[in-house]
Amino acid sequence: MVINTNISATNSATLLEQSTKMLDQSLQRLSSGSKIISPADDSAGLAVSMKLTAQMARVTGAQNNLTDATSFNQTQDGYLQQVDTALSRMSELTVLAQDVTKTSSDRQLYNQEFTALGTYINNVAKETFNGVSLFSTTDLNVTTDSDGNTFANKSVNLAATTYTQVTSTDNISSVSGAVSALTDVSNAIDQLASDRAKIGTNIESMTYYNNQLSTLSNNLAAANSQITDVDVAQESTTYAKYNILVQSGTAMLAQANSLPQSVLRLLS
Repeated sequence: MVINTNISATNSATLLEQSTKMLDQSLQRLSSGSKIISPADDSAGLAVSMKLTAQMARVTGAQNNLTDATSFNQTQDGYLQQVDTALSRMSELTVLAQDVTKTSSDRQLYNQEFTALGTYINNVAKETFNGVSLFSTTDLNVTTDSDGNTFANKSVNLAATTYTQVTSTDNISSVSGAVSALTDVSNAIDQLASDRAKIGTNIESMTYYNNQLSTLSNNLAAANSQITDVDVAQESTTYAKYNILVQSGTAMLAQANSLPQSVLRLLS
């Protein structure tokens, strides 16, 4: 029997240290909800999780872009609904101005309203959304996914000749002018119908893209959860296991440390 080297106590201390580390790790996982506390826990899993997390952030960014672009289109259509009302009234005025029972003074009054409505449409053409022109000749490329791919949001140009011919040129103060203006207004209404259909297509397409991103985001979150989220039921079992091992290890270490005391009986 030796007293300088207590092998039993040394082994017990080593095992107790290991159990304590595992207990601490299990406690951290349960308290944080994550099974990757440090890179050493799952280095490959951490790398994959970081990529998935970054992709989810990009997907969220793309969804925000699509939502803003949809609001942009909806704002456009809101204005165009009023333009439609204005053009409808202008077309009515062109017919009223052709009434042979009306005097030149009457037609001047019709033309005054006609011109005012044209000015309104010209002012609408200058409207903006967060500083971006609502009605221009340039398509807007909207980001649709985490890789930066884009969708061409088709533009609507209220400054096109089809509209300006009515809003800036036509005059219905004479019968001949009213006849000419009626043709131009009809063309403008046809163009407006086409432009509103274009906006509808833009909104529909971006809705599909947004729904697709929502599904992708859910799937990415589920995949990342498999890697990083702790299984509470399983980890609770692990915690209970190492908690018992720490308690029993502590008791055994105390027992091992007491063994050399038996040497005293030999010396007495």
